[in-house]
Amino acid sequence: MITNESVSLWLANYVEAWKSYDPDAIGALFSEDAHYYYSPYSEPLEGRETIVASWLENRDKAGTYTAEYRVIATNGNLVVTSGRSSYFEDDGKTLVREYDNVFVIEFDDTGKCSLFKEWYMKNPNNKA
Repeated sequence: MITNESVSLWLANYVEAWKSYDPDAIGALFSEDAHYYYSPYSEPLEGRETIVASWLENRDKAGTYTAEYRVIATNGNLVVTSGRSSYFEDDGKTLVREYDNVFVIEFDDTGKCSLFKEWYMKNPNNKA
């Protein structure tokens, strides 16, 4: 059964996988047949291998981003989260842009993500 604690750990692992771009860490997040939507209207990436390949193909520059996400609600294996992704200049300190994010995530019975759908909104007060 999915709990707030298990989802919080999954979200922390999601951020760490994003920061490391370690294929094994990315793959460990998702079920073999997972569907991943970068936005609500995008075509889904289908399957763990496709998701890992996409992450590795679209890398952000190391040290120029961070994120924090938290659980808003759970209903069985379905979860809604909220958080913020921040992007910085090469110095890793000067904020360039921020996004508020909502994730709808469905987990299988082993705790792997089987469905991931993201909504994001850029902070209009950012310069870039």
